[in-house]
Amino acid sequence: MRRRIMLVALAVLALGAVALLWRSTRPPSPATPTQSQDETVYTQRRERMVLETIINRGVSDERVLAAMRAVPRHLFVPESERDLAYGDFPLPIGYHQTISQPYIVALMTELLALQPGDRVLEIGTGSGYQAAVLASIPDVEVYSVEIIPELAESAARRLAELGYNVHCRQGDGYYGWAEEAPFDAIIVTAAPDHVPPPLVAQLAVGGRMVIPIGPPGGYQTLWRFVKQENGELQATNMGGVAFVPLTGPASEGNSQQDHSGWPDPSW
Repeated sequence: MRRRIMLVALAVLALGAVALLWRSTRPPSPATPTQSQDETVYTQRRERMVLETIINRGVSDERVLAAMRAVPRHLFVPESERDLAYGDFPLPIGYHQTISQPYIVALMTELLALQPGDRVLEIGTGSGYQAAVLASIPDVEVYSVEIIPELAESAARRLAELGYNVHCRQGDGYYGWAEEAPFDAIIVTAAPDHVPPPLVAQLAVGGRMVIPIGPPGGYQTLWRFVKQENGELQATNMGGVAFVPLTGPASEGNSQQDHSGWPDPSW
C-alpha cells in the first residue's frame, strides 16, 4: 500500500512538472487591447492621413504638417465617430455643426502664413480641433470664438485638458473679438455670404484672412485676403469648398436659427 501511494504521488508530481513545462513554452494568449495600443493605431492613422491626404495634395509647410501629425483628431470628435477620425472628410460634432476634413484644416492653416509672435483669431471653435492645430504652431497666440454655448464650453474644457493654450470665448463670431484686436491672422471656419466688416476692421495691416464665402446650404468659395496699407483687401480665390453657414443674428439669412432644439452628441 505504501509503495502504491508513493507511485501515485510520483505520478502526480510528474504530471505537474509536464503541465508547468507546457505553460512555460506555449505562446502567450492574445492580450486585451490597451490604451497605449489604441494610441499607436491612432498615431499610425494620423501619419497616413498626413502623407496621403495632405502632403500628396500640396501642403508643404513643415510647421503645419508637424501640427497635423501631433494633434489627436480622434479626441475632437464624438466617441461614435472615432474610427472615422482620420478619414479625409468632415464629421458631425452635434448642434448641426461639423469638424472640417483634415486637408481643409491643413490648407487653411498654411494659407494664414503664420509667423512667430503672430496673434490669430478663429471664428467658429466647434470641437476645438482647428484651434488645437493653430496652437501647435510655435510662438503663435490663438483666440477663438464660438456662438453655440454648449460647444464653446466643451471645446474650452477639451483644449485645456489636452494642454492647448487657446483663449476661448462664447459669442457671435461675426463681430470678432474687438477687445483683443488687431490680429495678424483671422480664420473663419463657417461660411457667411459676405465678409464681415468687423473682422476686416480687426485685421492688422499686412494681416491675412482665410474665409469661405457663399450661400448657406451650398458650395462656397474659399478666399485668402491680405489687408493693404489703405485698408482694402487683396483677394485670392482658393477654389470651391463646402462649410456650414456662419450663424448668428448679424449673419444674413441666419437670423432665425435656434440652437435649443439641436441634439447634443455623445462625447
